[in-house]
Amino acid sequence: MMSVDLSWIDRKKKLLEEIGENRLPYKTPTDPDFHHLWKTKYSKLIFRKSDTVPEELHHLVQEGFLTLRKHGCFFQDLVRIKGKDFLTPVSRILIGNPGCTYKYLNTRLFTVPWPTESYDIKYCSPQIHDACKALIRLNDYLHVEAVKALQGQNLFETKEVEATTVTDREQNFATSLTEEGSVSKDQSGCCVPEDDYVSLQNRTSYNLTLLNYMEPLQMLYLKQEPYFGMGDMAVSWHHDENLVERSTVAVYSYSCEGPAVEESNEQKLKGRDPAVWHVGLKVAWDIETPGLALPLRQGDVYLMLDDLNMTHQHCVLAGFSPRFSSTHRVADCSRGTLEYILGRCELALQNLQTDSDSMALSLKSLEAAVVKQAEEIHNEVEFEWLRQFWFQGKRYLKCTDWWLKPIAKLEEFWRKMEIMTSLVLSEVGKGNQIDEQRSETISCFLLVLTERQKLRKEWTERCQSEAAESLPEDQKPECHPFWTNEECNMPLPYDLEEVIAHLQNLVPWVQ
Repeated sequence: MMSVDLSWIDRKKKLLEEIGENRLPYKTPTDPDFHHLWKTKYSKLIFRKSDTVPEELHHLVQEGFLTLRKHGCFFQDLVRIKGKDFLTPVSRILIGNPGCTYKYLNTRLFTVPWPTESYDIKYCSPQIHDACKALIRLNDYLHVEAVKALQGQNLFETKEVEATTVTDREQNFATSLTEEGSVSKDQSGCCVPEDDYVSLQNRTSYNLTLLNYMEPLQMLYLKQEPYFGMGDMAVSWHHDENLVERSTVAVYSYSCEGPAVEESNEQKLKGRDPAVWHVGLKVAWDIETPGLALPLRQGDVYLMLDDLNMTHQHCVLAGFSPRFSSTHRVADCSRGTLEYILGRCELALQNLQTDSDSMALSLKSLEAAVVKQAEEIHNEVEFEWLRQFWFQGKRYLKCTDWWLKPIAKLEEFWRKMEIMTSLVLSEVGKGNQIDEQRSETISCFLLVLTERQKLRKEWTERCQSEAAESLPEDQKPECHPFWTNEECNMPLPYDLEEVIAHLQNLVPWVQ
C-alpha cells in the first residue's frame, strides 16, 4: 500500500509506475478461486440476483427509467478536474429528499424531489411523478435489504470469531480487534458496539439516488481500465464522495436489450466478457490483491456495506447495451441542504439592521470575526449554490420547477449581503487613521474579497468554455448572477479589482 500523504494523482502515477507494462490479475465468476477471493477480500460487497427482487418493483422501476429517458431528464454533467471542465460520458439525474443536494467533482447536483408528504411538488407530467414514486419505492426496498445485510454480516463475523476458525479473513479481523485503532489490510471489523439498531438505520436511510444512463456504442471514446486490463470503463476507479461515514451504497442495475453483437476473437480472451456490464472492485492502492469483476444482469442489485467504500475503490465496466442504474446513497447533507444554507443566510444577515425612521441600512458590528463570517457566507451562497444551480442551465425544468422559489429566496438574501459588503467598504474607509482593530477587519475583508474575485473569474470562464458551448441551448451554463457597471441596482461592481486595490491602499502592509 502507498503512503497516505500522497495526493490521489501522485498515488495513481506511482501505482502505474510499479505495474509498468504488466497488468495486475483479476477474477471473474469463471475463475475457480473467485468465490474464495470474494469471501476473504471483498466480503462487504453483497450481491442480489434479479430474481430475488419483487417482479412488480422491477416493472415500476424500469418503466420509470424509460419514462425519464423519454422526457429528456438525463444530462451529462460538466465537472471540473485539475482546473479543467469535462463532460461526463454518463448522463445523470439526482432524485431524492426535497432540498437535498449532492456534490462530486466540484459540481453540486440538486435533487428532483421524489413525492414527499407535506411538500407541494409540481411535476411536469404525471409520468414523471410516477417515475419518482417508483424510485422512492425502490429506495425503501433497498433500505430494508441493506439493514438485513448488515445484520447478517455482524452475525456471520461474530460466529466466525467465536468458532476461531483459522482463515485469512479471520486473522485480519482478529488483528483489527486486538490492535487498537488499526485497520487491517483487508477491511476493518463490522461488529462494533455502536452497530445498534439506530446506527444501522442511519447508515442505510438513503436520502437520494443518483441515476445513470449510458449508451456505450454511441460513445466515440471510452477510457481503458489501466491496472488490470478490464477493458472499457463507463466510470473510472473511485470512492464515492460526500457520504455519511460507513454508510451503505446500494445499486440497482438495468441493462436494456441492445443490438445483437456477434462474438469477436477479443471476447474469447481470458477475463470478463466485454459485451456484459460489470462492476469492478479493488483494494485501494494495493498491487498484491487481485481485483474483482462481477457481471451485472438486468435487474441485479449490489450493496457496498460499512467501510467498503473507504477501503476499496470501484469502477463500472461498460458492456455493449444501453444501461440505467440507480445508486442509492446516504449523502452527507451537513452542508448540502436548503435548510442548512437558509440558516447560514439568517446568521449572516443578523449583522444588518434597518433604521425605523429613515429605513436606512447599517451594520451592527465591524468586528473582524463578524465581518469575516458574513462575507464567507456571502461567498458560500454565491459559489456553492447560486452559480452551481445556474451553471446547469435550465435542466431541472424538464422535471419540476420546485427549486426556482428557493433559489430566488437565496438570491434575495445574497443581494442583501452585497449591500452588507458595500457597507463594510464604506465604514473601513472613514477617517484618516487606520487603527489596529480596523486593520484586522480590513485584512479579513480583503482575503474574502480576493477569493470572491478569483472565483468570479473562474466561473465566468467556465460558462464560456468549449465544453459549455457544446451543450444544447437549454443545458448551457448561465453566468448568474452577472451585471455590468451600467446597472444601477447593484451596490458594487461585478469585477472587484478596483475595490481590492482601494483596500490594499488603505493598509499597504495588509497582504
